[in-house]
Amino acid sequence: MITSIDQIGTTVILDGPARRIVSLVPSQTAWFHALGLDDEMVGITRFCTLPDHWHKTKTRVGGTKDVHLDQVSALAPDLIVANREENVREQVEALSKIAPVWTSDVHDLDSAVGMMRGTAGLVGRENEAEALIEEMLIRFANMAPLGHPLRTAYIIWKDPWMIVGGDTFIHDMMSRCGLVNVFADRKRYPQTGLNELAAKHCELILLSSEPYPFKEQDRDRLAALFPGVRVECTDGVPFSWYGGPLLQAPAAFRALLDRLGG
Repeated sequence: MITSIDQIGTTVILDGPARRIVSLVPSQTAWFHALGLDDEMVGITRFCTLPDHWHKTKTRVGGTKDVHLDQVSALAPDLIVANREENVREQVEALSKIAPVWTSDVHDLDSAVGMMRGTAGLVGRENEAEALIEEMLIRFANMAPLGHPLRTAYIIWKDPWMIVGGDTFIHDMMSRCGLVNVFADRKRYPQTGLNELAAKHCELILLSSEPYPFKEQDRDRLAALFPGVRVECTDGVPFSWYGGPLLQAPAAFRALLDRLGG
């Protein structure tokens, strides 16, 4: 028997290592792939695009906000993995009647490591997880931030414009890069306007590739509106995927910082 307390305080009990897993979180789906759980992963969401061959071959059970409970039930999982922010509480409660649900609550690198260790214990891959975590932490420790921190706004959506606040995983990744989040005093993903953005005196604006797929024309528009401010499109995966892709995040950050002159 395996007992684990998830990151929202729920006790999850399994008879043994999970052998039929449904993951409702893209970041965590990628983590299970890093652990080599190809046979065990039976269901994912349509947003679980990494790895690509899982996205193409695994059963999709809806999105992160609109999980199809009947499809999950038909897969007969012995473990469902969710996230406090990405999934809807009422759906998670309903899913808990189908199988045990382990829910993460990730807001920085430390809590990401907690998710990794907690889920690894449920699938019998503790040793593999520790090796991956150790390598990831070494890579982060060896990643030098910008020598001159840049006042930065990280934008994830437009119409309305939405940015990241100081209590998010993205904020923690920004800090590790030496990027000063000008909206650190805000929570989660608040809306903003161009006037407020101008008042923040940014040196850098990052336009994420997700959830809104910003393009070069968006970059050009903001660059014209804010002369003297560097505007860059950036891959959102290293900044926001707190599972398997974290192993590659330091290299991606280093490439970005090199482009910024750091």
